[in-house]
Amino acid sequence: MITNLAQGKRVFTSNAFLVTPEGADGRTVVVDPGNEFDAVAAVREHVDDVDAVVLTHTHDDHVGNVPAVSEAFDADVWGFDPDHELVDHAIEDGGTVRMGDHDYLAVHTPGHKDDHLCFYAREPGVLFAGDLVFANGSFGRTDLAEGDRETLIASIDRLLDRLDGDLREMHTGHGPSVTRDPRRHVELAGEAARSMP
Repeated sequence: MITNLAQGKRVFTSNAFLVTPEGADGRTVVVDPGNEFDAVAAVREHVDDVDAVVLTHTHDDHVGNVPAVSEAFDADVWGFDPDHELVDHAIEDGGTVRMGDHDYLAVHTPGHKDDHLCFYAREPGVLFAGDLVFANGSFGRTDLAEGDRETLIASIDRLLDRLDGDLREMHTGHGPSVTRDPRRHVELAGEAARSMP
């Protein structure tokens, strides 16, 4: 089960997803705890504990709530860059992390930020896309530090190569999740990134 904890928040935040398992061997995970809202209280509306925090990348709007969530639930933080002050454990490109009831493949997708990861679970067909791509063919900004349009385009192509199953859900860092033909939205983002000046 995937819940957007930041739904309806009118503050400087990303989406913040709580992934909860149905089975006993699953893990309760927060993907990008967001910023400028009480994420701990939002988590506690749904569950009593969190096993881990997983980061798509370390822009402030995605990680401002990390210290509070990590401390409240004694949860380690996983991300691409182990040298970042908020990251306890590295997830390498091609590594896996268990979220809910499924193992998610980590795909290193720089272009918006150097430490950006997307997470894809083939069996349920779920993608956490962070700020790489959004609904309706939008894509992440490349005018910030570490942003690069050509690198972003290559990352979108790389992600598409790894989406080898039936993609059913795409949860993005901003805006609505996509549950109707999400792969097409990823393809449109690649086309838009190539065509825009």
